[in-house]
Amino acid sequence: MRKHPWLTAIAGLAALLICAESNRSPLQAQAGVALTGRVTSAGEGATSPRRAGAMGTPMEGVVVTASKEGSTVSVSVVTDGTGRYNFPASKLYEGEYGLKIRAVGYELVGPRAVDVRPGVTASADLHLAPTENLAAQLTNAEWLASMPGTDEQKKFLLSCNSCHSYQPIVNSVHDAGGFLQVLDRMAGYYPGSTLLKPQRLVGSARRNLGGGAGNATGGEGGTRADSRLEAAAKWLATVNRRGGPNAYKLETLPRPSGRGTRVVVTEYALPRKTIEPHDVVVDADGMVWYSDFGAMFLGRMDPRSGSVTEYPIPVIKDGFPVGTLDLEFDRDGNLWVGLMYQGGVAKLDRKTGRVQTWSVPKEWQTDATQQSFVSPTFSHVDGKVWVKNSDRAQILRLDPATGAWENFGTFTDPATRRTIGSYGINAERGNKLYMLDFNAASIGILDAATKELEIVRTAIPNSRPRRGSVDAQNRLWFAEYDGNAIAMLDPRTRQIKEWPVPTPWSNPYDVVIDRNGEAWTGSMMNDRVVRLDTRTGQFTEYLLPNPTNIRRVWVDNSTNPVTFWVGSNHGASIVKLEPLE
Repeated sequence: MRKHPWLTAIAGLAALLICAESNRSPLQAQAGVALTGRVTSAGEGATSPRRAGAMGTPMEGVVVTASKEGSTVSVSVVTDGTGRYNFPASKLYEGEYGLKIRAVGYELVGPRAVDVRPGVTASADLHLAPTENLAAQLTNAEWLASMPGTDEQKKFLLSCNSCHSYQPIVNSVHDAGGFLQVLDRMAGYYPGSTLLKPQRLVGSARRNLGGGAGNATGGEGGTRADSRLEAAAKWLATVNRRGGPNAYKLETLPRPSGRGTRVVVTEYALPRKTIEPHDVVVDADGMVWYSDFGAMFLGRMDPRSGSVTEYPIPVIKDGFPVGTLDLEFDRDGNLWVGLMYQGGVAKLDRKTGRVQTWSVPKEWQTDATQQSFVSPTFSHVDGKVWVKNSDRAQILRLDPATGAWENFGTFTDPATRRTIGSYGINAERGNKLYMLDFNAASIGILDAATKELEIVRTAIPNSRPRRGSVDAQNRLWFAEYDGNAIAMLDPRTRQIKEWPVPTPWSNPYDVVIDRNGEAWTGSMMNDRVVRLDTRTGQFTEYLLPNPTNIRRVWVDNSTNPVTFWVGSNHGASIVKLEPLE
């Protein structure tokens, strides 16, 4: 039967379309994906031989980072259970991108770069090989898990991670006597020191470090402190390279899996390597603010462009270490910050950019005067701002309108007769004060009107509460540093609920609760962001792409899902973590 020409043409066109579709790469058809690929390694093939391809076994939980040449912004995603990674098209612009990975025990063989073009999904299958220098990749938590010794011996090092990681310690060859000299020298450094910018404490400050930020002795004095340091020095000499490299087996943490791989991480490099973004907060306009632990600046970063504006804070105590710590909003959206060894606090008017400072009265000051924490959150209730003076663990209050200061003095736990060394002062909604006793295992509730202090204790012994935040229900969420837990104090019942973090040596630093009832924390120990569903008790861990030394954590509830922010205190960057579910 004779075919009509138009039927022949349609049939031919259909054949061409089918042929074109069959030859077309499926990657080109992916909507919304700029770059994809699989990560494999022959080093993982032994446990799953059936899954291994020509290049090896697919690897779940590998962090893949793409950095565009000349940009201060890098983007990271994590491989799923099939070894697949996907960069959303909204996160990568056109250009040449360098690639790197984070997976403890492995290094990237190739490729190391990829060209991203609009409208086309680029592909790069990455192959990893076992590293020849595992020790260089270990986090602090992995070192603690690897070191021989008791947990009590190892906990000494929880005060030795403010200025640097444990790498200088484990790579040293000191004997016990050498370590005693090191510990004596380290006690004289400002806790915001880094290897790039060390700062020495002044005068008697090094002998009065109790209750401060990041000290090594924990405030113990006399013979007890000396004997503890001697015992620590002897132990440290057994875990460094004095006995030779790899004298003990190196333990590693498992990579993220499941929900922990469903995330996009954006990292914004700051203008100088010496910037230490200790606290990071986000204002109502979406601008990101940070305190600099090693300099007299408040910084503002625009996440749309990555551009940074710095607001200088005047030096108010010449010759003393510089740097800021606690960064808080008042009700009007202005920023307050503790000025550490500068002996005062500062306020930045967010609308005008004007910075105002208040110095602690000279008659109360010593070489060790240190304003780590400030709490203006509910100062509108009575016009008073709470301030912590780590010197003698004093609680102060400032009236910003008059400049008048009150000194509530030093508080002692009546049961233990130990000084309450607050590492975090959080005002509740009536502007009473929560005092987080970093020296022990309790929360103090201070009524300014009566000056009465009530003590509520944690179930975990020697939990060492720190930082935290107050939620809309007036509950205090806080970290238990030595307790390796997240905790919440309900002021109505005076009960504390605790959730131990499943990964050993996470040692949470701070906690914030989001609008969905999930608690978020981070660690100076393992570069992992921890997310807790407080209703089910389910934990999710996200591994960040670079070493960070996480301190203050923040959640932006205006996005869906919520967005997590943190400063990389040792990496001079700001990190945004966007969970995909």
